[in-house]
Parts: sequence; C-alpha cells; structure tokens
Amino acid sequence: MSYRDVRNLAEMLRALGYPRLVSMENFHGPNFALVAELLLWLVRRYEPQSDIPPDVETEQDRVFFIKAVAQFMATKAHIKLNTKKLYQADGYAVRELLKVTSVLYGAMNTEGVECTDITEEDSSKFKFDLGSKIADLKAARQLASEITSKGASLYDLLGKEVELREARTESIARPLEINEAEKMMKVAIECVLEEVQKTKDMLSNVALDEANLEAKIEKRKLELERSQKRLQTLQSVRPAFMDEYEKIEEQLQKQYTSYLEKFHNLTYLEQLLDDQRRSEQEMFEEAANMLRLMQNRLKEEEQRLLKSGSNDDSDVEIQDDEGSDSEVENRQLRKQHMALEMLVPGRAGARIVGTMQGGDTEEDEESGDSEIDLDDDEDEEEDVEDDSMEISPSKSSHRAKKPEPLEESDNDF
Repeated sequence: MSYRDVRNLAEMLRALGYPRLVSMENFHGPNFALVAELLLWLVRRYEPQSDIPPDVETEQDRVFFIKAVAQFMATKAHIKLNTKKLYQADGYAVRELLKVTSVLYGAMNTEGVECTDITEEDSSKFKFDLGSKIADLKAARQLASEITSKGASLYDLLGKEVELREARTESIARPLEINEAEKMMKVAIECVLEEVQKTKDMLSNVALDEANLEAKIEKRKLELERSQKRLQTLQSVRPAFMDEYEKIEEQLQKQYTSYLEKFHNLTYLEQLLDDQRRSEQEMFEEAANMLRLMQNRLKEEEQRLLKSGSNDDSDVEIQDDEGSDSEVENRQLRKQHMALEMLVPGRAGARIVGTMQGGDTEEDEESGDSEIDLDDDEDEEEDVEDDSMEISPSKSSHRAKKPEPLEESDNDF
C-alpha cells in the first residue's frame, strides 16, 4: 500500500459521488466492512439491477460475497480481481479497488470531455457529412431506434431472468413423463404431415398451371403462323393503283429534272446579266470621267485665252495676229470636237468656227459671222452635253461660253 494509491482512491470515490469520506487511517488495518461496502456500491454503480447479496456476517457469507463480486466484474466489466487481497481488506485491497474505480472515473471524464469538445467545435464541420450522406443518417436513426427497442426488450427479459431461472430449474429437475412426450410427438407428427400435404397440393397445382400455360403457348404459336401466312399473301398481291403510282412517279422525276435544268440556266443568265450591267456601268463611269477631264481642259484653255486677249499691248498687234490666232483656235476646237465624237460614237460632229477675241476692226462682219457660228456650235455642244447627261445623270453639264464682244471698242483708241 502507498499513500498515492489511497489518495487516488479517495479522490476518485469523491468524484464518483461516494457518500462517505475515505481517509488513510481506514486501511492501516483490516476493515472488511468498509471494503464490502465499497465493493457493493461500485457494483451497483456499474449495474443498478445487480442481485449480489449484501450479507457479510459469517465467514461463509464473506467468501460468497467476494466470489460473487469477482465473478460479476469478470463477466460484466472484464476486470480481473484478486479475491485473496480483497478478502484481506487492508492496504493491498486498495489496488484491487482502484481497478474498478479507475474504469468508472475514466468513463465519467471521457463523457465530460466529449461534451465540452462538441460544444467548442464549429457546427459547420458537420454540414458536409449531414448534407452529403442523408441516406446514411436515416439508416443510422433507424438503427438507433431499433437498438433502443431491442435494448428495452432485452432489459425486460433480463429482469425476468430470476423467475425464468427458477422455472427452468424446476422443469429440468422434474422427471420426464412418457405419456406427455408421446402426445407431444404425435402433435408434432400431425403438423408435419399437414405441411407435407399442403406441399403436395401446391405441386399438383403447379403441374396443372404448367399444362394450362403449354396449351396457351400452342394457341399463340398457331395464331402467329396464321398471321405470318396472311402477311405473305398481302405482300405477294400487287395493288391496283400501283401502275398509276409508278407512272406518276416517273413523270414527277422528269418534271423535277427539267426544273433543275431551267433553274441552272436561269441562274447562269442572271449572272451574265449582272456581269454585263457591271461592265456597262464601268464604261459609263470611264466616259463620264473623260468628259469631265475634257470640260476642265476646255475651261482652262478658255481662261488662258481670255487672259491673253485682255493683256494684249496694242490693237495693231491684235489685228496682225488675228488670222493666225483664229486658225490656232479653230484647230484646237476641232481636236476637242473630234475627241468628243470619239467618246460619244454615232453622233455627228459639230464644227466650231470663229475667234474668241472681240474688237472694232475691218473684219467686224467676219467676227459677227463667227459669233453666229459660235452660237450654233454652243447649241451643238449643248446637245452633246445632253447626251452625256443621259449617260451619267449625276454629272452636271458645263458649256464653254463665248466672251461677250466689247461694245465700246471704238472709243478705246
């Protein structure tokens, strides 16, 4: 015995709720009454429904009590106790008592720790298991309810064990009566014969059912053969409308072929028409561009001639060079007119005769005739420009205007 063992035993008993106070002096000498009281309290704490007799007055009772406690702990708690040390009831019995108290104390501490751990842990850790294993949760609940019901029924049956044990021992000790055994055997034989008869009846019914099914199968086979023969006859007979159907189908095929050919031709012609329109549009655009260039060139030439006519130094030089200038201008106008004829084929050319200069000289009559000719040429140019407008209506027409003659040319000199 050691002081530590007694101290641990006293603390464990206090934690387990033992009503009395245990001290070191209790185990200096043999104290069987205290040891028996502790053993009985521990056994009832472990199993409240235990039926260990508490009598310890005589030596035989004490021996029976120690054996009963040791057997109970060995069968129920799987704890092996030394009966000799328990019977001594001194310091050596403290170690044997510690074996039982340590188990109960450990179970109590484990339960307390689990409760605190569950309260401290986050409940979100169990969301995945509960959400993903609902079927397992239902099965666990069902098993828990079954375990509870089975445990309750087992507890009730174990509570009746005392009465059943006495009835069992009485029936085992009672001598066997042959008449009663014979009656029981006859009853059992009759039950077995009834079951055999029922089985034979079921077998005979199975045979009848099998014959009925075979007859039905033969009947279905005959119906199937008749249906197949009818199908063959229907397939071999040619319908009356089949010839007309084939003719109409051939005509439809021919119509479809001609439709495809016409559709292909129409598509090809539409493509050719689009190409022709595109080429004509390009030609019209080129002709319009050339006309625009020629008109711009004529404008520039006219402006140059006007500037050169207004900047002459003297009338004498104008009169001397008048014939040569008019010839040069006539040549240039003819060239421009020929260019216009080339751009617009099939149109008669318009002659441009005269001079672009004005003045009061001896050739006034000739200048008047030239002015008339220029007016006619302007009309012809307007016709040409109208034709160009028909080709490209979006382009504006420009005409080369003849400069107005100076009315007071005599007063200048």
